[in-house]
Amino acid sequence: MTTNPTARDTVLGRIRAALALAPTPDSEVPRVYRTGRTLPDDERLALLTDRLADYKAQVHPCTGDRTAEVIAGILHERGARRIGVPDGLDEQWLAAYDGEVQLDSADIPAPSLDALDGVVTASAVSCAETGTIFLDGSPGQGRRALSLVPDLHVCVVDLSSVVAGVPEAVARLVPERPTTLISGPSATSDIELERVEGVHGPRTLAVVIRTDA
Repeated sequence: MTTNPTARDTVLGRIRAALALAPTPDSEVPRVYRTGRTLPDDERLALLTDRLADYKAQVHPCTGDRTAEVIAGILHERGARRIGVPDGLDEQWLAAYDGEVQLDSADIPAPSLDALDGVVTASAVSCAETGTIFLDGSPGQGRRALSLVPDLHVCVVDLSSVVAGVPEAVARLVPERPTTLISGPSATSDIELERVEGVHGPRTLAVVIRTDA
């Protein structure tokens, strides 16, 4: 008994046939990417702030000794009485916060994270040129679900971890780690360009940039 091939079978069959006829490359493809660009601290701060504001993120530059004060102010303003934090987050950052803090773990079902008013995390690296923050699951950053499910994400960025462009940012990452890229709060637009926020991630992104760290 024979069966008619599906469209998927047909497409994959043609790809396999084309690959079989393709010549084997006799040399490596040169990958001379633009890397190593640098900018002064004030220019990186200004560029990242401009990009984040354009994405409708809240930006809060501060010195390191005011981190706890600024984070507590953001959480208080948003009425966040119960927040989640990843393992390894600097405890001093929450010293001024008087609400309930839940330490996240893989044992907590992702849907239950929706009961949190917000989450506070650190970050791995940020790209000033695109306004993108990278989280790689390191201590203080946590699993992907923690930064996507709660409606408010307070993300702490050290200015020393802000680089000029994407190549410089990628060079600081470990390829094997799970990476989340954040460019402003979650948002999408329908066919009439009506912007809707909080569809597949936090409705509000507040970025605390520690200018002396």
